[in-house]
Amino acid sequence: MRAFVFPGQGSQAIGMGKALADAYPAARAVFEEVDAALGENLSGLIWDGDIDTLTLTRNAQPALMATSIAALRALEAEGVTLQAAGFVAGHSLGEYSALCAAGALGLADTARLLRTRGDAMQAAVPVGVGAMAAILGLDFATVAAIAAEAGQGEVVQAANDNDPSQVVVSGHKAAVERACELAKEKGAKRALMLPVSAPFHSALMQPAADVMRDALAAVTINTPVVPVVANVMAEAVSDPATIRDLLVQQVTGSVRWRESVQWMAAQGVTEAWEIGAGKALSGMIRRIEKTIECRTIGTPEEAAAAAATLS
Repeated sequence: MRAFVFPGQGSQAIGMGKALADAYPAARAVFEEVDAALGENLSGLIWDGDIDTLTLTRNAQPALMATSIAALRALEAEGVTLQAAGFVAGHSLGEYSALCAAGALGLADTARLLRTRGDAMQAAVPVGVGAMAAILGLDFATVAAIAAEAGQGEVVQAANDNDPSQVVVSGHKAAVERACELAKEKGAKRALMLPVSAPFHSALMQPAADVMRDALAAVTINTPVVPVVANVMAEAVSDPATIRDLLVQQVTGSVRWRESVQWMAAQGVTEAWEIGAGKALSGMIRRIEKTIECRTIGTPEEAAAAAATLS
């Protein structure tokens, strides 16, 4: 069985998706629809802008989603339908890409939701108050215990369970720094502060969760044509009301990526196709489940080669 997986923030790069748009009219149409939905030339920023502006949360989130859906449209142009996948899943904002791919959310709605999400996450905490850090070489349970010890009345929590040796903590900057020092004392290989502008997936994001509750209430969510593995549950969901609630919870909740991949493997998934920019998820999946073969779909050549394997 195959899963289509969709990357999250950090995979952005100037020029992503341009070759797809040049090669496939359906891929170009994705960028045009996203530009129209946002009322701006986001595709121009993606292809010819500067990386610092693209990396801003409000830009990176819809940009990465657009690139993923463009890659999916390229696959479809090569004769591969979404039903080639038994499950779809995405990392953080990638869950919105997965829901869009599966028809649960319309493309224009997804773009506007991600712009709202990016703005709300940035506005929830003043710049410099929050932080995130990657802890390498310790498992999730150990890092969660370190976060509990490091809090000292401030927020710090294990936010992203990425793979068996990489856990991201998020919260107040001083508490995250304490967690890094504790992690090193307890045997972490490295503890790296991340270049992010807000403490995503922590309790400090509650104001953003409130914004997203209202935003999600205003859009139609359909039953996905392929089950979507939800970040906060680490298992597949299809009920629209449940999807809506989980997307609100996802703003403050942990991204349970390691468990999500393990769950898909237990359901019989042996292939993962990373749809969109970069190869970050493929690297994580290989560290989680060596039984799952990974391939990336981010260029016309990769789309054509992937389609050839199914013909």
